[in-house]
Amino acid sequence: MLPAAIRPTTRLLRFCQNIRCFQSATATSSTVNPAEIAHFSRLSSLWWNEQGEFSLLHRMNPVRVRYIREKLLEATYEDRGEDARRELESKCAVLTGMDVLDVGCGGGLLSESLTRLGARTLGIDASESNIGIASTHASGDPQLSSLGNSLEYRHTSVEQLVKEPKRFDAVCSMEVVEHVDNPVAFLSACAQLVKPGGHLFLSTIARTPLSYFLTILAAEYVLRKVPVGTHTYSKFINPSELISFFQTYRSLPSSSSPTDSGHIGSDASPRPWITRAYAHGLPTRSEAEVRGIVYIPWSGEWKLMSRSSTPWGAVECNYLFWVRRPLDS
Repeated sequence: MLPAAIRPTTRLLRFCQNIRCFQSATATSSTVNPAEIAHFSRLSSLWWNEQGEFSLLHRMNPVRVRYIREKLLEATYEDRGEDARRELESKCAVLTGMDVLDVGCGGGLLSESLTRLGARTLGIDASESNIGIASTHASGDPQLSSLGNSLEYRHTSVEQLVKEPKRFDAVCSMEVVEHVDNPVAFLSACAQLVKPGGHLFLSTIARTPLSYFLTILAAEYVLRKVPVGTHTYSKFINPSELISFFQTYRSLPSSSSPTDSGHIGSDASPRPWITRAYAHGLPTRSEAEVRGIVYIPWSGEWKLMSRSSTPWGAVECNYLFWVRRPLDS
């Protein structure tokens, strides 16, 4: 019999065949997976232990924040020119005046960082215990407390929030989509919460043999960096699937159902979020972008890979995805 740490590799080929039909997922009343919520609720007290179960996320968070900042500065240049970009870049709080939503905020790692950059941040999570930990941690930070009501947490799901009228300049959902039921409904709800001209940021894991080896076999079974059962290989989502989704997704009026895929209907915007692609099926930088993010074990840090490396294997495991809602939608 194979050792327990090695035995999962014997299932790799079977897992590679267990591919979730991303575009044709059936609509459900909720995208929330109770088992996933229970798993992360049990770990909620560990969110702010930088050496604990969430140590990799603590180290990843600065890279994610820099990427969000970078893309918003690029968008400012595209919209208003170099002078406006330089003026914004000179400010420490580059998100000042922006309403930002953090979907699946967990203990608030990203939410707190966005608030410090000047955003009016709403963090939501389907786990009540996560929201409790996030709120408690933020209340104990004098800097965040001095910002008044700039940071708010709510125990709710994205499909519940989309029923409300408020929309956001940027919606972030980091390491969440690979844990939900019905990713089509989840992405549709996230997208519907973005204002015209606003931004959607995602961070997730590609469904490849390399990602299985690194995130499940190595991280869970061998190195024990994360608890066994944290990831489900068949739920991983490839960059090409996100690109394909937004090549057909059209924004819906706010009165539409959040579980509607947004692909059809006379009330939908005539323009999809991604209209063009070039070599390797990648979108133009003004509409969307995929960037690999790689953990360097000998330094204990995450590295954002260059744009030029994206077609050459840099997004075979963890990656960041940005897409912008058309201004005319």
